[in-house]
Amino acid sequence: MKPPSLDVNCILCDKEVLMIAPQRILPVELVRQFGKSVASPDPDLAAPALLIARLGYPWLDSDHYLAKLESMGSALADKFTLSDKPNMPNGPIDAINKYLFQEQGFSGNTENYDDPRNSFLNQVLDRRTGIPLTLAVVYIEVARRAGIRVDGVNFPGHFLLRFPFGQEHDPTNAVLVDPFDGGSVLSEADCRALLRRHAGGTMDFDSKLLAPATKQQILTRMLGNLKRVYIGMRAFPQSRAVTDLLLAVDPSSLNELRDRGLLSYHINDYPSALRDLETFLQFSTRNEEGEDDSHEERKEIWTHVKTLRRRMAGLN
Repeated sequence: MKPPSLDVNCILCDKEVLMIAPQRILPVELVRQFGKSVASPDPDLAAPALLIARLGYPWLDSDHYLAKLESMGSALADKFTLSDKPNMPNGPIDAINKYLFQEQGFSGNTENYDDPRNSFLNQVLDRRTGIPLTLAVVYIEVARRAGIRVDGVNFPGHFLLRFPFGQEHDPTNAVLVDPFDGGSVLSEADCRALLRRHAGGTMDFDSKLLAPATKQQILTRMLGNLKRVYIGMRAFPQSRAVTDLLLAVDPSSLNELRDRGLLSYHINDYPSALRDLETFLQFSTRNEEGEDDSHEERKEIWTHVKTLRRRMAGLN
C-alpha cells in the first residue's frame, strides 16, 4: 500500500528543495527553545523566527542577524527627533517606508513567491525580499527597535501591518499598511478588495479581521506558509520538521498531529507514523450524536493504522 496522500492545499514550486538540513527529526533542544520563545511574553519576533530559519540553516548565527536588526533600528531612530513622533502615525509610516523600501531596498518577491527562502528571516534580511509575513516581521522588529509600535494583522491570504492609535483594542483605530507593496497605506475599501482577491466570495469582511495578531498567531502562520511550500515541493522530511515546531506552539493540535503522522508515513518512519496516527484517533472528537465529526477521514486514518501495524509486526 502506498503512503497516504496529504489533503493539504499546496502550490507546486519549481525551486530546488533546501537540503542544507538533511535530518528528519529536529533536535529536541531546538524544539524546546522554540516552544519557550513562543510562550515568552517578550514581544520579540526575530529570535523565534531565526529558530525557524534553522530548519534550513542549522548552523545559523542568530546573533549576527539580531545585531543587524539592532543596527537597522538604530539607523531608523536616528532619523527621528521627539517632535517627529506624533500620536498620529503618518510621519513614522513615511519614514519607515523610505528607510526600508527605498534606502534598504526591501521588496516583495513577486517572481518566486513560493521559494522557501522567503519564509526564513535570515534570507529575507540577506536578499532584501520576502513574502508579506516575513517583510512584516522585519518592519515590526526594526520599528520596535526605533521606539515605534507596529502590529501585525493576520489578514486572510495577505499579512498586513497596523499603526494603532486611540483605543488599543479597536481594530478601526489604526492605519493599515501593506509591507508587500512598499508600505502602501490601505483603506477599508482596499482591504475589502484584498479579501475578495484572496478569499473570493467564501468570507465576508469584518473589522475583526484587522485586529492585531498575537505573537503565537504570527509564528504559526510563518510555519504554516513554510509547511505548505515544502509539501508542494514534496519535501516531506522538511515538512515534518516544520510540523514538529507547529506542535511545539500548540501541542493539542490534532490536525498537526495527524499531518505529522502522514508525513512520517511518507518518509517510511513507521514507528513515528503509527504513534501519531493512533494518538490522533484516540483524541479526535465526536459530535453530540455520537458520530465522528469527520467519519471518512477517521476511516482512512484507521486503514493506515492497520497497515502500519502489519508492517511493524513484519519487522519484528
